[in-house]
Amino acid sequence: MPLTFFWILLVTMAVGIPIAFGLAIAPVLGFILADKMVFMKLLPQRLFLGINQFPLLAIPLFLLAGEIMNIGGITLRLVRFANVLVGHFRGGLAHVNIVASILFAGLSGSAVADTSALGSILIPAMEKDGYTTRFSAAVTAASSVIGPIIPPSIIMVIYGLVMSTSVAGLFLAGFVPGLMMGGGMMIVTAFIAKRRNFPKRDAMSSFKEMWQAFKGAFLPLLTPVIILGGILSGVFTPTEAAGAAVAYALFLSFVVLRTIKLKDLMGVFYRTGVASAAILFVVGTATVFGGIVTISGLPVKIGNFVFSITDNTYILLLLINILLLIVGMFLDASPAILILGPILAPTMMKLGIHPLHFAIIMCVNLTVGLATPPLGLILFVASSLTRLQVLEIAREMIPYLLVHIAVIFLITYLPFLSMTLPKIAGFY
Repeated sequence: MPLTFFWILLVTMAVGIPIAFGLAIAPVLGFILADKMVFMKLLPQRLFLGINQFPLLAIPLFLLAGEIMNIGGITLRLVRFANVLVGHFRGGLAHVNIVASILFAGLSGSAVADTSALGSILIPAMEKDGYTTRFSAAVTAASSVIGPIIPPSIIMVIYGLVMSTSVAGLFLAGFVPGLMMGGGMMIVTAFIAKRRNFPKRDAMSSFKEMWQAFKGAFLPLLTPVIILGGILSGVFTPTEAAGAAVAYALFLSFVVLRTIKLKDLMGVFYRTGVASAAILFVVGTATVFGGIVTISGLPVKIGNFVFSITDNTYILLLLINILLLIVGMFLDASPAILILGPILAPTMMKLGIHPLHFAIIMCVNLTVGLATPPLGLILFVASSLTRLQVLEIAREMIPYLLVHIAVIFLITYLPFLSMTLPKIAGFY
């Protein structure tokens, strides 16, 4: 029966039905075809239970915090700060784009929010400075992948809930991979900038300019410090940390910076509500689908099948990485985690892979999938900002995607890269 569900899901995806609805349709049709109508009444219960969980409150709250900071002009402050740091390099605005993504990642936890917020500012600026639209969109989309890897991260919250893995540990595990991606992208950008003779600013920013930009960005940059510091010190849970992030964003925007008015909140709440509803609906339907798959015993069967191929840990990790990269091309990170997490994680534990290590491998893989065709959501956002074809942007992104894939294999085979911080904090 579970294979029937998978085939139905694949058919719904092939005909263009949104994944959230496909995940709901598959069990319904599966039970009808199997003449198991008695189980139909369990579906709405499972869907409700899937989203009626306190930790999931972190998702709309983190989205709300990011939206408040974006509408409050904080994104511009981060861009200015990034500009004084790296804007003097050849291809300066491309470097600024990458550094701004690293900084913005600590505020939103969403790759789509990163692409939309920074792309709307930096893509026009890059075009004006002589960069091609295709390259501007590509570097924006590729750097946005860092968003869900450096904490806070929405997909890590989902993974932690589904797999009972420490969210705080996952947040810490994401720091180094995210910074490695950013550093690798900047190296690639330096080569591209030299080869294409991108513009270069005449001189570095003065100390006064750096200080002014730092002062403007300092308070927003405290957001991830408050989130992680509060969690690690035991002051609040990850969900409460998301609430603290919202309170801090409101305090900054209303009291300190005074860049937002009460009338602006209606639009903020609306956009947050729409984004949250979309994510949570996927979580609910994926919970239904994943629950059926788990009850069927499919994870055990897949584990046995994997071990029948080879018992070499390195080869199995290679195969898992390839699988996750392919899945990420077609499936959004949240449903992929909810469906594949319970299937793959037990197998990895049998191999002696620490749950936290596999968690970060899976999260990074699926996040990279957001920027790969044919269904990479980031690509569609970048396409809507520039009116370019998705494949045009994807082709320009290839060097950056190679960097991301290299980081995936580095953290896979060199666990200390991602596990050192969690180990220091006692999560590993």
